[in-house]
Amino acid sequence: MTTLTQETRDNKTIETRDSETTTGSASPPVDLKFEVVVIPVGDVDRSKQFYTKLGWRLDADFPFDNGFRVVQFTPPGSGCSVQFGTKMTSAAPGSAQGLYLIASDIEAARKELAARGIDVSEVFHAGTPGAQFQVDGSGRIIGPAPEHATYRSFATFRDPDGNGWLLQEVTTRLPGRGLGRLDVATLTQLLQEAEKHHGEYEATAPKHHWSAWYAAYIVARQEGEPPEEAAKTASARTQDLS
Repeated sequence: MTTLTQETRDNKTIETRDSETTTGSASPPVDLKFEVVVIPVGDVDRSKQFYTKLGWRLDADFPFDNGFRVVQFTPPGSGCSVQFGTKMTSAAPGSAQGLYLIASDIEAARKELAARGIDVSEVFHAGTPGAQFQVDGSGRIIGPAPEHATYRSFATFRDPDGNGWLLQEVTTRLPGRGLGRLDVATLTQLLQEAEKHHGEYEATAPKHHWSAWYAAYIVARQEGEPPEEAAKTASARTQDLS
């Protein structure tokens, strides 16, 4: 069942919902993976040509006798795809804005887009809050954020209908934000991190299986823990198993 409780935040009383099973214990959340975003386009074939030019993987192009057509593309390394077609949405073509694409090296990502002939902005960071969403470019400061601070550097581009894509550089996830689907580059980085932190732990640790430590470290990083906290979590879990 669901119960309502009240609490005070910033001198305001708000209601929160707690989901419980019929036995009164908290229910574990059901996994829900964000799969697809539908974007509105005016010319399906023109859009298909554009997203092919981006180098994204074409997953499907299914036309039906009643005029319905669905086209799906997936960006490299992404666990989420985009769909467009005919008879899919009543939204105006070009009305999808602020569609995020995450890159660990935004300058390399921008360079690749430009090499593919995409009209992409210069890398910038926000001089005022929300500047990355301003269509006229106001509040933007050209160049990456100082020291490439995570979440702070951006670039933008648009598809032929004007749907707006926002590149964002993420180098370290904030706590609680997972790493998403593991590709080879991400897994390599995690293994290198694990090797470094495990070496520090192993010098004084009791006998243990390194594979258990690595597994615990990678899972902790996927769950959003920063490297130092993930190392502590891995060490604690490994000791529990010994």
